[in-house]
Amino acid sequence: MDTIKFTTKIPKFNEQTHIELLNDDWKQLKEPKSLTNAMLLSMPFMVINALISMGIIYFFSTFSLKKFSFISGDSFVITIDLGVFVAMVLVIVIHEFFHLIFIPNFLKSGDTVIGLTFYGAFVHTEQTVTKDRFLLITIAPFLFLSVFFPLFLSILGILTGKMLVFIILNSLGASLDILGFFLVLVQIPRNAVVRNNGTRTYWKMRKQ
Repeated sequence: MDTIKFTTKIPKFNEQTHIELLNDDWKQLKEPKSLTNAMLLSMPFMVINALISMGIIYFFSTFSLKKFSFISGDSFVITIDLGVFVAMVLVIVIHEFFHLIFIPNFLKSGDTVIGLTFYGAFVHTEQTVTKDRFLLITIAPFLFLSVFFPLFLSILGILTGKMLVFIILNSLGASLDILGFFLVLVQIPRNAVVRNNGTRTYWKMRKQ
């Protein structure tokens, strides 16, 4: 029986799979050719994501940034201590969990892997899914952890400095996700299915 797999390597592009997909009318998404290019293109989304989360907190919360240990007068100071390190690890784990749970039947999917590399953790699937499901998988960590979560905490008045660290770190870390989200949103028609081959993305129209 197929089950989800664990790996310490980034999924590789398979040339034979690429040829088979093209022969089966799949089209390749236009996306950055390397991780470095993707990270550079995603940098504006770091700022946008953080501003969205901070905006939600500003408008719906009584939490004051002046009470936050990162703010000293007019300066923004970050001290890396054990608490910040733990927060970063938790962000990575919970962020990837929210990708994972929206993959269909992920526990029994032999096409889905959970990875841990020098660059961090990741979730990768080569399942064929609808465009809407692909977009949900991609945006879920940002949507739930950096939009809904701060909104919920703000409305209840229980937002803390440590929670703010978690929320902002997740917003920054979701920049590549949001880049991928918009690439798929803009280039792929609504009634299409999507799948990955390593780091490359493909789509074709869904059979009626």
